[in-house]
Amino acid sequence: MESYLQQKPSNCLKIVLFGPESTGKSTLAQELAKHYNTNFVKEFARNYLQEKWDKFQLACELKDIMPIAKGQIKNENIIAEKTTKILFCDTDLLTTATYSKMYFNGYCDPDLQEYATKNHYDLYLLMDIDIPWVKDDLRDRPNDRRVFFNSFKNSLDLNEKKYAVISGDFEKRKETAICLINNLLNLQ
Repeated sequence: MESYLQQKPSNCLKIVLFGPESTGKSTLAQELAKHYNTNFVKEFARNYLQEKWDKFQLACELKDIMPIAKGQIKNENIIAEKTTKILFCDTDLLTTATYSKMYFNGYCDPDLQEYATKNHYDLYLLMDIDIPWVKDDLRDRPNDRRVFFNSFKNSLDLNEKKYAVISGDFEKRKETAICLINNLLNLQ
């Protein structure tokens, strides 16, 4: 078991923006952090893979999965130490594990799978695919959005994670997320 994939204890609620590519996770994470005047963790994979693409014109390979997972949880742990109320996470280890299985014939490193299951988040916001897909250097599966969405949903169901599906245009997504988060805060 690899403890470098483990969350450090924190005093904040953790909410994950979760789902397939091009569903508005990064934008909503930033907007929610701004709305609640708090921090968010950027998606580590995006910068890591963009740099790889820019240097070598290579897409994600199996050997990239664990460095991505380590970078994501490291950044989360650093930012969580400085956060007292809510931390928004633009992806998590369960995201990395789900992508690993989708891209690499069902394979996920056992340590990654263990911590993807074990690490705790208070709520997952599963982003629906009902907005247009936007092409960039890293996005490559516009015709597989439903398959990917179902895989992400199945990951949440199988791991018994608390989640809500976020649909609609950007304003509707933001409004729904704020309502869910306010309800969560009122339960604290």
